[in-house]
Amino acid sequence: MSAYHIRGGRKLHGEVDVAGSKNAALAIMSAVVLAEGTTILHNVPNVSDTRTKASLLEVFGAKVQWREGSLLIDCSRLHDGEADEEMVRSIRTSFYLLGPLVARIGFVTLPAPGGCKIGARPVDLHVKGLLALGAELELSEGRYTVRAKELRGSEIYLDVPSAGATQHLMATATLAKGITVIQNAAIEPEVTALAEFLNRMGANVEGAGTSTITIQGGAKLEPCGFTIPSDRLQAGTYLLAGAITGGDVTVKGIIPDNQTAVINKLREVGAELIEGPDWLRVKAGTNMKGVRIKTMPYPGFPTDMQQPMSAFLTICEGVSVVEETIYESRIGHVQELNRMGANILQEGRTSIINGVARLRGATVSASDLRAGAALVLAGLAAEGESFVQNIHFIDRGYDDLVGTIRSLGGDITRIQTQEKRGKVGETLH
Repeated sequence: MSAYHIRGGRKLHGEVDVAGSKNAALAIMSAVVLAEGTTILHNVPNVSDTRTKASLLEVFGAKVQWREGSLLIDCSRLHDGEADEEMVRSIRTSFYLLGPLVARIGFVTLPAPGGCKIGARPVDLHVKGLLALGAELELSEGRYTVRAKELRGSEIYLDVPSAGATQHLMATATLAKGITVIQNAAIEPEVTALAEFLNRMGANVEGAGTSTITIQGGAKLEPCGFTIPSDRLQAGTYLLAGAITGGDVTVKGIIPDNQTAVINKLREVGAELIEGPDWLRVKAGTNMKGVRIKTMPYPGFPTDMQQPMSAFLTICEGVSVVEETIYESRIGHVQELNRMGANILQEGRTSIINGVARLRGATVSASDLRAGAALVLAGLAAEGESFVQNIHFIDRGYDDLVGTIRSLGGDITRIQTQEKRGKVGETLH
């Protein structure tokens, strides 16, 4: 098993070039199958989720090549395949392949999806949308089978503005005959990025970034080159790393408008935020105070930043209240932060955080991707040494986390461990 060994108490200073967006890359990697030939994706983050998605594409006949930060995917000869159940269940976005594949080859089978265990994540919106587009779908023994001789455009209303369902159905509808209108669509930046990619391929998608998306389907799509935009969640994490350590960190190559909710809360806490055209700089304040946070769909405060933000709030003066409205089980960080000296009371989906003067190093375990990021932030701020276990979750979404933190002056090492609660035997890796 691997773990992070962190010696805390060092203020982080410097600049970070933010890697490509994991969530945007995964959605776009599902859509590449819509076109014959080789698509070239630049700035793809080298994380376990994208590597797994690339392997999954190969199961269905794609030829995949990694080349110096770019990903070349040849979808000339696709076919149905026997996807490994463990592979599929390791990432949520495996499910996003169903629609695009059935639009291309007419028949596909795929095990039910997985991902981090952060609460109920039903796929009913995806299923209803595929049925509305004319697909036939069957679930048997944990595997989905989807067939379609021809997909047709339809009116689709999403009961909740799910980013995943919006992306999945928007991509699928590009090869459906006629017009598809998706109402109550998600407006996340990753949805807009996917629409830009689809239009680059020759699709006709309008309205991405609003609650109504219209797709004129049926055009033959062509492979293209496309650059994945920067990861707003990695950017937010590194801003918080600067703030929680009392440091001064600049994240570059980003779209500041995508960080509005995080920026506003950091300013409310008492940190100083300076904005440039494609960068943000955070300088920790001297008297940072607790705030109230409620996660909401974009442009509200992102659920993926709730856990890292909670780690930061543990050392802010006074009481913070954090309400998680998206995923009911996104609380795996609470017990672990309390092991480090935090004072957090959990009441259902609400965390009541009483700020403490300092955190203490401890051996803790990540329960999901963003919980892991929260524990790393806490370890960077804590007195003494921390060991963060189960870092395979963190590997899913952070490209070279160790290298980035070290470049800012943090003391973090990836080690091999003899995993044992409360004790870590280590060998440098």
